[in-house]
Amino acid sequence: MRNLHPFLFLMVLLGLTACKGHEKKIIVYAGSDITIDEAKQHVAVSEGTTHHEQELDFNTGNPVTLDVQSPAGKINVTATDDGLYILNLETDTVVGSFQHVGEDNGGRHVTQNQLKQKIDSLQKLVLDQNVTEANRNYFIVPGKLVKISSNPKGKVFSPFTTIPGAFDAGSVPEIYKFYTLSGIREILDKLQTMTK
Repeated sequence: MRNLHPFLFLMVLLGLTACKGHEKKIIVYAGSDITIDEAKQHVAVSEGTTHHEQELDFNTGNPVTLDVQSPAGKINVTATDDGLYILNLETDTVVGSFQHVGEDNGGRHVTQNQLKQKIDSLQKLVLDQNVTEANRNYFIVPGKLVKISSNPKGKVFSPFTTIPGAFDAGSVPEIYKFYTLSGIREILDKLQTMTK
């Protein structure tokens, strides 16, 4: 009986250790207020045109399923693996990518060739071309949940939010920037005027 106590302690410790470390972060984008129940399993949004977002954190190794009620109807989405996800409940597609920040870009001039390459890349993103996990770019249609990264600690700058110039990129392991599809088209129009 005396040896049983250390064994039970070890089993409890192993059980707690096995549960520790799992993390799923789901960032919900919507065009109206986002209502979430206490269990964080039911999400409701209504019609609207003002961007709202909500972060949901889950510390479990099990899949997380959300029941979603929106003007487009009722859907279920599931986050199976640990990581960082975006659930798009906007009426517009959101697009984005991994950002290379922290490089010395001060005073750097962009050549016409570099500008044309940027425009070409954005045009492909808008058309859902060349979008792959390896390229770390994303095209998320309304009603879809997409895994952005295996690292739930990544920082996501949402549509209508700019990356502040004073942002400390070293404070997070990864940075992503997203736009609505209509927002990226406006950026493309501005860039194309710079090539003329």
